[in-house]
Amino acid sequence: METPDVPDDPAQLVAEVFRQEYGRVVAGLVRRFGDIELAEDVAQEAFVEAVRRWPESGAPPNPGAWLTTTARNRAIDRLRRESTRDARHAQAAMLDPQDDDVVDPDSVSSVPDERLRLIFTCCHPALARDAQVALTLRLLGGLTTAEIARAFLVDEAAMAKRLTRSKQKIKAAHIPYRVPPDHELPSRLAGVLATLYLVFNEGYLPSDVEVRTDLSAEAIRQARVLAVLMPDEPEVLGLLALMLLTEARRPARFAGGSLVVLPEQDRTLWDPRLVAEGHDLVRACLRRGRPGPYQIQAAINAVHTDAARAEDTDWGQIVALYDQLYAVTPTPVVALNRAVAVGERDGAEAGLVALEAVEGLDGYHPYQASRADLLRRAGREAEAVAAYRTAVGLSANPAERAYLAGRLAELTDAPG
Repeated sequence: METPDVPDDPAQLVAEVFRQEYGRVVAGLVRRFGDIELAEDVAQEAFVEAVRRWPESGAPPNPGAWLTTTARNRAIDRLRRESTRDARHAQAAMLDPQDDDVVDPDSVSSVPDERLRLIFTCCHPALARDAQVALTLRLLGGLTTAEIARAFLVDEAAMAKRLTRSKQKIKAAHIPYRVPPDHELPSRLAGVLATLYLVFNEGYLPSDVEVRTDLSAEAIRQARVLAVLMPDEPEVLGLLALMLLTEARRPARFAGGSLVVLPEQDRTLWDPRLVAEGHDLVRACLRRGRPGPYQIQAAINAVHTDAARAEDTDWGQIVALYDQLYAVTPTPVVALNRAVAVGERDGAEAGLVALEAVEGLDGYHPYQASRADLLRRAGREAEAVAAYRTAVGLSANPAERAYLAGRLAELTDAPG
């Protein structure tokens, strides 16, 4: 493992190494000791020790290896202290460093990456889907409870309870920390894909804290591993294509601290390599003829990124794809996005008609922002001002608020 390319300042180094190595450290500890709480505790202790020691002694040549060794030794010390006499012989093999390369014949799998193995473990069918995703965000991404709560649109206290219940259920049900056999992998796939997509979005969407680009990169890396592992699953290819086509637009998403919406982005800043790879994957999915939600979303993004100019976008095709997506995933958010596409294809008033049919999103800031934009384009400025103000109040991140505030100022400061 190479030393991360990070700043010389030890405090900054610890923060950067945490982003890059936390998931790897926890995954290795869970595999070795089979105890999620122990793995989390000693991993955090290792990072605390790094914060204490590295500013004085300097960072080690291989920070990730140092953290792994420190955490493992702390885990071994804790287990030895807490072991009863009867349990010590049973634990001796586990505590022996030579055991690291021993393969459990009951858990043989083709999963080649420890972190992906842990994702599959977290996605055990005994856990509810939201619990699977939340637990993986915590273990693999090192996200705080507050960050995970924001991803799920719930308050922090509720998410803390959810995570605690998940850990307790794992312990009470004796859910094994092992890689499922290959024939069980497809049954875990939906939870794994949902997890990877949320990890990606946590690193892509603008936030009220520093954007975690490392999370997006890790999600893409894991999706690539998964595509090799399960080459006959088109939804895996669809998710990878969706993430690549989304990631390709990252360089054009912000300007001067404000969000730049898709129609206004400088398309010359998009990453052509990622766009080309994403398009190739979408074509591969189309040849399979087994459409699913990630494939359809990837196809929508392919249409967007196929246009050299925003005005060249084939909105008729995008509306048709949203119709297909709504047929397999009939959610209010899909209906919202379809309404926006209808507004681009048929005009703002038609978009507003489609938007008014969407229920349950009044407190969702993209709904209010989309409504405000359609009202502005329809010339209904007073209503647009009210909707923009509502959207600003609902938005939780500075980049989106800056964009919405700018739109609002255009209306309120306009002469006449």
